[in-house]
Amino acid sequence: MGTAGGGALRLPGLHGYAAEFSPYWPGRVACAAAQYYGIAGCGTLAVLEQNEAGIVLLRSFDWNDGLFDVTWSENNEHVLITSSGDGSLQIWDTAKTKGPLQVYKEHAQEAYSVDWSQTRGEQLVVSGSWDQTAKLWDPAVGKSLCTFKGHEGVIYSTIWSPHIPGCFASASGDQTLRVWDVKAPGVKLVIPAHQAEILSCDWCKYDENLLVTGAVDCSLKGWDLRNIRQPVFILLGHTYAIRRVKFSPFHATLLASCSYDFTVRFWDFSKPNPLLETVEHHTEFTCGLDLSLHNRGQV
Repeated sequence: MGTAGGGALRLPGLHGYAAEFSPYWPGRVACAAAQYYGIAGCGTLAVLEQNEAGIVLLRSFDWNDGLFDVTWSENNEHVLITSSGDGSLQIWDTAKTKGPLQVYKEHAQEAYSVDWSQTRGEQLVVSGSWDQTAKLWDPAVGKSLCTFKGHEGVIYSTIWSPHIPGCFASASGDQTLRVWDVKAPGVKLVIPAHQAEILSCDWCKYDENLLVTGAVDCSLKGWDLRNIRQPVFILLGHTYAIRRVKFSPFHATLLASCSYDFTVRFWDFSKPNPLLETVEHHTEFTCGLDLSLHNRGQV
């Protein structure tokens, strides 16, 4: 786990699954981690901070099962939510030494994805699980608000639209990307995006109709929701499954991806040769990735 030009911090015995920059504190990152690749053992939420000395461990919290994803609250700088192998979500407060504040246990299998909505005026969380459902939560309410069914495989990724209130996308082992509206009961859009399991998806920060998917077939594909018959772009270069993909918060056509091939790759899909850089810092599967909202170029 590290940042471009920012050094590294080792968490012995743990494998990182997700990393997310704080929307409030420049240089602060939350990492969800698990022992033994999440197959057995415990999980840890590590909150890291980069300063002059390098990367330091600010706070860590343990959970009795692997932690697979993490999202920061959009209305409290100290609050985070993690998702776990036991199907539960945990709410943590970095201002407190112990936790969690709350645990939501509704998913029947591993909760693999969790995301906090970024559109103002709503405080909603979406989770995705290996039980093939996505669930909608209000952190102030002790149970889920509703459950979204339709996927025919494991859900690996659930991501809120940064533009459209109440809209989220999900990526699944059933080879589809789906778009949902929390105000409508069924799925809004089903895109047969790959002929392989889709492990990650993300929304473009500059175009409300553009999403990207990353899959086990080693490809990244861009999708325009107004015309889903064929991808807007296909990016090839990874040699193993793509574990996570994120659009840049600063450039409309830039994105980053990480893979089981141990690399992080940077792309500009508007260019004839879209692969900008391949970073080979890691010696294990690269599962988590985020781009800072505060510092351009910090990953």
